[in-house]
Amino acid sequence: MLVQPVWLSAQQKNLDYFLQQGIQNSPLLKEVNNSILLNKIDSLRILAQYKPQVSGISNNYYAPVINGYGYDEIITNIRNFNEQVSATKTFVGKRNLNIQFNGIQLLNDSLSIAGKITEQDLRRTIIAAYIAAYGSWRQYNFNNEVYNLLSEEDTILKKLTQASVYRQTDYLTFLVTLQQQHLTITLAKQQYQNDYATLNYLCGLVDTAFTPLDSPRIALQQLPEYTNSIFYRKFTTDSLLLKNASEQVAFAYKPKLSFTADGGYVSSLTYTPYKNFGLGAALNLTIPIYDGNQRKLQYQRLNILEQTRTSNRDFYSSQYRQQIAQLSQQLQITSQIINETNDQLKYVHTLMDANRRLLITGDVRIADYIIAISNYLNAQNTITQNIVKQFQIVTQINYWNK
Repeated sequence: MLVQPVWLSAQQKNLDYFLQQGIQNSPLLKEVNNSILLNKIDSLRILAQYKPQVSGISNNYYAPVINGYGYDEIITNIRNFNEQVSATKTFVGKRNLNIQFNGIQLLNDSLSIAGKITEQDLRRTIIAAYIAAYGSWRQYNFNNEVYNLLSEEDTILKKLTQASVYRQTDYLTFLVTLQQQHLTITLAKQQYQNDYATLNYLCGLVDTAFTPLDSPRIALQQLPEYTNSIFYRKFTTDSLLLKNASEQVAFAYKPKLSFTADGGYVSSLTYTPYKNFGLGAALNLTIPIYDGNQRKLQYQRLNILEQTRTSNRDFYSSQYRQQIAQLSQQLQITSQIINETNDQLKYVHTLMDANRRLLITGDVRIADYIIAISNYLNAQNTITQNIVKQFQIVTQINYWNK
C-alpha cells in the first residue's frame, strides 16, 4: 500500500481564490473602470457647455499725455474702463446633442467590451499559471509517495542484505535509486515553488508558503454563437463608433447660432462717467464655407478605418472556427491518452505491488523491482502531463465563452 505524503501546515487554496484575487488586484481592469467614469463626466461636460456661459470682464487702460507727449488721445481716449458681466448661449439642436451623447455611450460600450476581454485574458493567464503549478504539485506528490515507499523498503532490504538474501551490489543499486528519487523530489519541490510564486505574482499576491493546491476542476463550457460573443461585439461597436464619428463630422459643418448679452460699466471717464452704465446684446451666425477640403479628408479617413474593421472581423471569424475545431480535436486525443494510460497504470501498479511483496521474501531481483517502479513513475508522469494538457485545452476553449 502506498504511503500518502504528509500535508504541510498551510491552508489549501483553489482556483476560484486566485481568480478572485487577480481580478480584484488588476490595475488594467481598474483603469478601464475609471475610463468609463471619466466618459460619464465628459457627457455631463457636454451638457454643461451648451448652458449659458457667464463670465466677468475687467479691462482698465490709461495712457497719459504729459507736456504734450503721449499717445494720440483721439485714438486712446487717454483712459478706458470696462467692468462687465457677459453671458453667452450657443444654440444646438437636440439631434446634435443626442449624437454626441451617443458617441460617449458607444465609447463606454467599447471600453466595457475591452474590459471584459481584458478580464478574459487575465483569467486565461491565471488559470494557465494555476494549471502549471497544479501539475508541479502532482509531480511532487506522487514522487514523494514513491520515495516514502522506497524508504520503507530500504530498512527491509538492508536486513535482507545483511542476511545474505541479496548481494551487496544489488542493495547499492537500490540505494542509488532511493537517492535519485530524493533528488527528484527536491527538484519537483523547487519547480512547484517557482510555479506557485509565478501564480501569486500574476494575482498581485505575496505568499512564499509551501501551499498545496486543489484540482482546478475546469469543466468544458458551452460556447455561444461567435456572432454573439464579446469578441465579435467589439467589431459591431466599432462600426457604430465610426458611423457616429461620420455624423459628428456632418454636424460640425452645420451653421451655428449663438447669442451674447453683457451689462456693466464702460467709460473713458471723460464725459458724464456716472451715466456710462449700460447693456449690450449680439446675435452671431457662423456658416462654414470652405475649409480646404478637410471634411472630405475626414470622410476618407473614416472609410479606411471601416475597411480595416471589416477585414479584422472577417479574419477573426475564420480564425475562430479554425481554432475551436483544432482545440476540440486535441482535447479528444488527450482524453484518449489519459484513459489508455490509466488502464496501463492499473497493471503497472499491480506489478509493482507484487514485486514489492516478493522483494520482502527475497523471491524477486532488486533490478526487476526498480524497473517496475520506473514504469510506475513513467505512467504517472504521462498522466500528469496529459491532465495538465487537457486542462490547458479546456481553458483555451472556455476563453471564447463570453
